[in-house]
Amino acid sequence: MGRAFEYRKERKFKRWAAMSKAFTRIGKEIMMAVKAGGPNPDTNARLKIAIQNAKGVNMPKQNIENAIKKASSKEYEDYDQVLYEGYGPGGVAILVEAATNNTTRTVANLRSYFNKFDGSLGTSGSVSFMFNHVGVFTIPKSLIKNVEEFELEMIDAGVDDIEMDDEKCIITCPFEQFGPVNSKLEELGIEAEESVLNWFPMNQVAVTGDNAIKLVKLLKKIEEDDDVQKVYANYEMNDEIAELFDKE
Repeated sequence: MGRAFEYRKERKFKRWAAMSKAFTRIGKEIMMAVKAGGPNPDTNARLKIAIQNAKGVNMPKQNIENAIKKASSKEYEDYDQVLYEGYGPGGVAILVEAATNNTTRTVANLRSYFNKFDGSLGTSGSVSFMFNHVGVFTIPKSLIKNVEEFELEMIDAGVDDIEMDDEKCIITCPFEQFGPVNSKLEELGIEAEESVLNWFPMNQVAVTGDNAIKLVKLLKKIEEDDDVQKVYANYEMNDEIAELFDKE
């Protein structure tokens, strides 16, 4: 059928794999939220946000309901949320958010990945000080009726930054203001497509050559682990690294 067909098939499989990973990650978020605050999103703000995020990636309603049901059952195993820290090739700082029911397994897997690609798994606090912990809300621009009034409301709620284009509005706030900003959006009747806590690097490290190759392989290996929710790193995105990510 030709190279074009094979290329399209490969891209499709990559999209399916990414979708599956997203569903797994958000499914864990839903289950941990249920375990922490109960199965009713009206009285469990964490669960309500998790369900909103699930809808944002088009997670089927049945998957959401199954995750809630599973977390409510006696057979459910608790997941621990753990932040792992380390250094990759070229001195790149890496943060790994994991949700695991076996921390011994998770730390052993992560240490093997770091070691294989000339990195090192560090101790708590070894690199997190290089990142800002922030809340990020993504909102459809169409839900904002009066931009000026909306911006004033968000500033009062404690946001740091508001970026808008014709379709989206992205709000960034300090970690401590995540709850108040989310409450303000609810008060305004605006439902975010995604509401997440992220780690943003304060500085970026330039990586090229062999270190760039090893770094991309390390990050992809970490992301493939079933216990890993998100990965953050302070490398500087350049054409070389972008091309490596596309090839892998």
